[in-house]
Formats: sequence, structure tokens, C-alpha cells
Amino acid sequence: MAIVYPNSYYIGMSNLGIQAIYRLLNGYPDVVAERLFWGGTGQPAISLESQRPLRDFFLAAFSVPFELDFFNVVDILKASGIPLNAVERDEGHPVIIAGGATITANPMPLAPFFDCLCIGEVEPILPAVLSVMREGKGGRRDELLAALARLPGVYVPRFSSGQTVARQWAANLNEFPVFATVLTRDTELGDLYLLEVERGCNWSCRFCLVSTTFCPVRYRSLDSLLVQAETGLKYRKRVGLVGPEVSGHPQLEELLTRLRQMGAGLSISSLRVKPLSRPVLEKLAEGGVKTIALAPEAGSPRLRKLIGKTLTEEDILSAVDKVAEQGIRQLKLYFMVGLPTETDEDIEAIVRLAFKCKGVLDRWRGGTRLSINIAPFVPKAGTPFQWLPMAGTAILKGRISRLSKALSPRGIKVKSESPAWSQVQGVLARGDSALAGVLADVSEVSLSGWRRAVAGRNLDVDYVHRRWPAQQKLPWSVVDMGLKKGRLEAELGKALAE
Repeated sequence: MAIVYPNSYYIGMSNLGIQAIYRLLNGYPDVVAERLFWGGTGQPAISLESQRPLRDFFLAAFSVPFELDFFNVVDILKASGIPLNAVERDEGHPVIIAGGATITANPMPLAPFFDCLCIGEVEPILPAVLSVMREGKGGRRDELLAALARLPGVYVPRFSSGQTVARQWAANLNEFPVFATVLTRDTELGDLYLLEVERGCNWSCRFCLVSTTFCPVRYRSLDSLLVQAETGLKYRKRVGLVGPEVSGHPQLEELLTRLRQMGAGLSISSLRVKPLSRPVLEKLAEGGVKTIALAPEAGSPRLRKLIGKTLTEEDILSAVDKVAEQGIRQLKLYFMVGLPTETDEDIEAIVRLAFKCKGVLDRWRGGTRLSINIAPFVPKAGTPFQWLPMAGTAILKGRISRLSKALSPRGIKVKSESPAWSQVQGVLARGDSALAGVLADVSEVSLSGWRRAVAGRNLDVDYVHRRWPAQQKLPWSVVDMGLKKGRLEAELGKALAE
């Protein structure tokens, strides 16, 4: 088998999903799984372990966590010499499958390229898929794909009956430990031994995929994490705790205390503004954490309430004060622009809030630096905001420029994502299978290359700027997220009423 990550080795080897799949697959006595990464436009992907090209494998499993990596998926398949469209492959070609957060949310833009797509988490899906592959190896391709189509959580476009595919998830994470399996310094997090602490999030922010794509929230036990950390500390001095809501772990303080007693340096992927425990921050500071990231997301109380962030300004300033108190050197605050109903006053509220946060830091005279990360709002499938439009590029650019001009002269570093590429992301996030033709036609991964491909297909992608009626059939209606009927629509109604 080939495990394919459609981006560079440097980025991919910090992805715990790839590490988990690699460990799971190679745990089977009759499976050999090798890693392949995107090596650049037009460069054939070669496995790291045996230097074999993608076409030599019986099965190729792509992990696709981000929409903008769709371009690299297509490039890898083109450069491999494998027919790009699944219907053109025969028994001499690998079976090409895909999974990941973007596939679970909306598999349609990539569906024509894959023989099957996995909806949900890999752990409950993998055993049945491998069983079918064992039985079907050497047989007819159509029979193999038809057997895969009968499995829970597996979507086979060629054999789709129109029935929805139910998202699969692992009930007990302790049965599936996820940690750094292959250690390398050639990655951004190369000095850390990474541990997955939990999955999902209880807070249900209305713009966020996590609370639907990875629900319900599940925590790993304290004992299992400590056992994994003990092994990891033989190879690295620092332990990185990974998950969308690590600070929600009910035994986080005890976990950090025990890790420090083991001599571990610490890193953490996420902390909530509220509640933010002072003892937790103390342990993180003792463990050498230099940067803390918090995500208010919006500057005004009105807009925070609308998106589901029930934070007051006092909550945010109190959290900043606690961070500064520990002498942590860098504080990052994450905000979005272009949120539903956003006005210029909401942007000014970000400016005022950032100044107040800097004032708190300056009072401590500890040298803590403040940086602001700005991302355009992108409506995602499977969220309450999936029907809503994106703001136009000109509006997004203007608001980012306003923030940069106001904050940078005051010593606050501003970093932003590209509004133009965010628009492309929005098109891909809410698109259907017609986008596959556009992706296939992109001759160079650039904005101009994308626009030429869209124009060549005469495809209307301006839906990214339109609100869709709630009764409209959505491109990703094949996916059953397991949510109560009408829940997302009800949440959208509550948000806009607020």
C-alpha cells in the first residue's frame, strides 16, 4: 500500500493522521505501507521506503486535510502515469482511495478521481476495507469496488445508489493510540514527540468543521497518555499535546504535572480563552512553552455571540493577563474577517481589542510580544454557516489592510491569509463534481492558472458569494454526518436572529 500526503514531506510529517495510518497499516502482518509525498509540480511521487512509483502499488490511500491540497492530488496522479479519472482505470492500476476532514465534509470535487472515499475516521473503516482488498486482490476491479461500496463509511462514486453514507467514528480512542511513529527533524515540529489527546469539540462554533466532522468529543485516558509519553521521552525531550480542544481534557492539569515530573518539556496545540486555568499555564511555562495561541475570532461581543463564541471582552483580557503573568514570550490571537453580518465597526472592534490586549502585556513589562493572525471566513460544508456567502475579495483585502495599518505601527505583528486563495478554498469547500474538470485543467497552480481553468469550463463559481436557500439540495448530500435533522438550519436561524 501507498500512503500519500498531497504536500511536502516537511509539512506532512507533522500530521498525526499520516503517522496514525502508517502505524495502523504496518501493524497488519500481511500489509506493507510506504509513504509518498508531493515533491513539486510534475514530479512523480516516489515512496520513501523502497523508492517505488505510485503505479507499482496495489492500493494508494490519500489523506487530504486541506482544500488547497486538491491541486496537488491531481498533480500527483497526473505525474504518476495513472489515469486521472477513476472510470478509465483497469485491473493494472492501483485502487485509489481518499480520506481526511475535507473528504468527510464534502467529497464531491475530488470524487471523479477516486475509486472510493472514506467518510469519517480511519480506525473503524480500515479493517473491513482491508478484508475486501485481500479477497479482491487479483480479481475483477468492478467486483472489488462493488464490495467496497457495501461497507459502512465508504463512498464509491461508480456504484453509488443515491443512499447517504454515514460518517464513521471511533468510540474508544484508547483502543487506537495516536502518536509520532516516525521521528524526523526535517519538519516544523521535529523536536516534539506528538500525542493526540482528544478529538472533537464541545463548543460548537458555527463556522467550524470540528464539532460536526469529529463529533462527539472524546478524550484519551490519563494513563494511556502517560504510557505513550514515557516511550516518547526516550527519543525527544519535549511532548506536544495535539487536539482541537486539548484544554478541555478533564485531567489536563494532572497530565501536565505528571509529564513535568517525568522531565518532559511541553507544547500544546490549542487553549481556549475561557476557561483558562492559571495552574495549566504555570505548568506550560515551566515546560518551556514560549508561545500561546488564543482565538477570540471576532472583535465585537455581538459578532462573537453570532458565531458561537460566548466570550466577553473581560474574558479575553483576563486570559491575556494570565499568559503575561507567566512570562510567556509570544501571544498569538486569531481573528476572522468577512464573517456573516460583519461591518466596519466590527473591524474597529478588533483594533480596539488588540490595543487593550497589548496594554495588558505592556503593564507586565515582561517583553511578551503580541501577534494577530487574520483569516478570511470560509463557509464549510457540514456547518451551520454552509449556506452563507463569502465576502468579496475587495472587502476582505480592505479589512485586512485596515487592521495592518492600525496595528503594525503599534508594534503588533499582523499576519494574514490570502483573500484570493481563500476565495478558491471557498469554491472548493462548497463545490460539486463539476469542479473536478477545473482541477484537471489547471496547468499551473496559480490564481491565473485557476481562473483560466474555470473560464475554460465555463463554470459559474460565483456561488461562493451567494447565500443558498436552506431547501436547496447540497452537493455533499451523500454524506450523513449523524446530526439530528434540521439542527444545522436551526443553528443558522439562531445565529442570524442574534
